[in-house]
Amino acid sequence: MTSSATGHGRAELDPEAVVASAERRVATVDTVADLDDVRAELLGKRSALAGARQALATLDPGARPEAGRRLNDAQRRIEELVAARRRELESSERAARLHAERLDLTEVVAPPVSGRLHLVERTRDELEDVFTGMGFVVAEGPEAETDWYNFEALHMPPAHPARGMWDTLYLELGEPETVLLRTHTSPVQIRLMQSQGPPIYAVMPGKCFRRDTPDARHIPTFHQVEGLVVDHGISFADLAGTIETFTSAYFGSDIHARLRPSYFPFTEPSAEFEITCTICKGSGCRTCSQTGWVELGGCGMVDPAVFSAVGLDPEEWTGFAFGFGIDRCAQMRHEIPDMRVLLENDVRILRQI
Repeated sequence: MTSSATGHGRAELDPEAVVASAERRVATVDTVADLDDVRAELLGKRSALAGARQALATLDPGARPEAGRRLNDAQRRIEELVAARRRELESSERAARLHAERLDLTEVVAPPVSGRLHLVERTRDELEDVFTGMGFVVAEGPEAETDWYNFEALHMPPAHPARGMWDTLYLELGEPETVLLRTHTSPVQIRLMQSQGPPIYAVMPGKCFRRDTPDARHIPTFHQVEGLVVDHGISFADLAGTIETFTSAYFGSDIHARLRPSYFPFTEPSAEFEITCTICKGSGCRTCSQTGWVELGGCGMVDPAVFSAVGLDPEEWTGFAFGFGIDRCAQMRHEIPDMRVLLENDVRILRQI
């Protein structure tokens, strides 16, 4: 464009040449930041177009509209060039950033590790397999129990001194000390005898709760399995044979069980059964308190008062019951010196067993 000034000289600017030059400049820009610098040169306050706008005042009044239109058209076209190039550069930079930050999910450094059941849960399944192989069925019951099922039906009325054997956790539900977290799975025996008549051959696995101080052989939240047999002519010899059969089947033929007199309010006579310590094989260690034997649980002949509580005639039916810790079985089976590792969720331990 050639503009003439009336008495003030001449101001010359060719908008087409400016647009063509801008097109070449914009096409060579490689980054958005450089594009911003080029835009400032082409359209900023010190650009040729800005100077030409200022020079419009020197033109003849009749020539100003056309000159201004051509300058506006040139600015619009340059803005379009810059905007189009910006979209291209932003798309390219975004693609480069995504490529740099991408996660290659197809690359496997090591074979994936499959999850598996916790040792205690696996032990429970194994115990159930052993007992079902001996002819028992599996029964379950609630973990929150009433005082009647947990104590009274098991021949432990309120204030009975035998309740001191269980450090009970009561729930704030109903009347005080009427609902609790079961201290053993024996309440399932009561529910089973109420729901079906003899003969009964059943085991009852499940979680129990006591206010025990954790040590090498005790944890406050533990798992227990109990067995109940009710039939005609059941004797203490049947109980002893069942315990020995189970011990050999689960721990191996070199591990044996022994019974020694004890007291439980729901069985008479009662006994505690111990097995050969699997850690030291009977020679004595810290886990077995240097005795060579580890207590696994309690057992005995069902007390006639328990039969009466559930409406069974103790003159017609006899039976035995036993119970022991699943966690203790896992400890003995896998030779774990301290039972507390079962609660620590240390993957190094879990991978070993």
